[in-house]
Amino acid sequence: MPKSVWLLIIGMLVNVTGNSFLWPLNTIYLHDHLGKSLSVAGLVLMANAGAGIIGNLLGGYLFDKIGGYKSIMLGITITIIGLTGLTIWHGWPHYVWFLTIMGFSGGIVFPSMYAMVGTAWPEGGRKAFNAIYLAQNLGVAIGPAVAGVIADYSFDYIFVANLGMYVVFFFIALIGYRKFNIAPDRHTSVINEGKKIKNKAPFYALLIVTSGYLICWLVYVQWQSTIATYTQELGITLKQYSLLWTINGLLILAAQPIIQPIVKRLEHRIKAQLVLGIVIMMISFVVVGFADAFSMFVTSMVILTIGEMFVWPAVPTLASQLAPKGREGFYQGIVNSTATIGRMLGPFFGGVLVDLYGMTAMFLILTTFMALAIIPSLLYDRPLKKVENLKEDSPFR
Repeated sequence: MPKSVWLLIIGMLVNVTGNSFLWPLNTIYLHDHLGKSLSVAGLVLMANAGAGIIGNLLGGYLFDKIGGYKSIMLGITITIIGLTGLTIWHGWPHYVWFLTIMGFSGGIVFPSMYAMVGTAWPEGGRKAFNAIYLAQNLGVAIGPAVAGVIADYSFDYIFVANLGMYVVFFFIALIGYRKFNIAPDRHTSVINEGKKIKNKAPFYALLIVTSGYLICWLVYVQWQSTIATYTQELGITLKQYSLLWTINGLLILAAQPIIQPIVKRLEHRIKAQLVLGIVIMMISFVVVGFADAFSMFVTSMVILTIGEMFVWPAVPTLASQLAPKGREGFYQGIVNSTATIGRMLGPFFGGVLVDLYGMTAMFLILTTFMALAIIPSLLYDRPLKKVENLKEDSPFR
């Protein structure tokens, strides 16, 4: 693995660890500390995610236009400004303002990180994106575990810790990423020449597969919103809830020796990876629908984690394979924006369902809805087949 990829992995680890101090506890803070309903909390998270969509698209465009280093530094700088404000003012409505700013700036960073790892190690294929995915989940394992302890003492220190991690990330990017900055002219041939892409089939294929990806995120994000508050109602402590995310992150790392042989067998069958992962994730929501004790939540989280290990790295890998030269950042921006849309709509949609019908109905409706994600996962390559007959070993099968 190239040194540049390791630097990206370290940066992603620090970035996500900092983010993980806050995002699992957002709904709990809004509901329990600021006294807002789940629907209102969902709207706040919707504003955060909506700003993230704009940031994702802008970040992908900036990567193609000015390069990854400048894009990432811009995103980090804005995030530090937002976190500084949030550390000082985290009441209502200041919380909404700064959380929205951080959604926008965080959105700029992620597509650039993914596009950079894809271009820094193109021969790595899925391995490159899986490495970034593992770094994210190690951050998810560390962040909530530490955040749960800090939040039990005082929520105020959560914001300080998050700010501190972003300052560290700033210096990692400032010192490390400049050295292997990818020249914009390597990746902006389409944009700079102002030519239309003649073959639109890959872009249509990306839109189809990301529609299923959107549904998966819409349901998955309930763990960070409605399920988070549900655990509190059942008497599960913040430490225990945070531990669930630590289990999620650690399991993703520990289960690699088990998952990798399966992934290797399915290396050129991304459809199979997607469908298998979605079915497993659906099972986890059936289990959590009957959960009334911490042990059941742990079981559901373990099942969910196994499912996401197939789905989450597969989509950006597919986007990298589909992207024509000059559009790498843009395609990763589409993927990240799709996930962000799911995170935007999910909390509000889930919150409304819970407020109107209760948790049981919400689980039933969303689990059924998730089954629809299988359809675009099976059909996304239809536009490609119209252009050319795919070979048997094609990665798009």
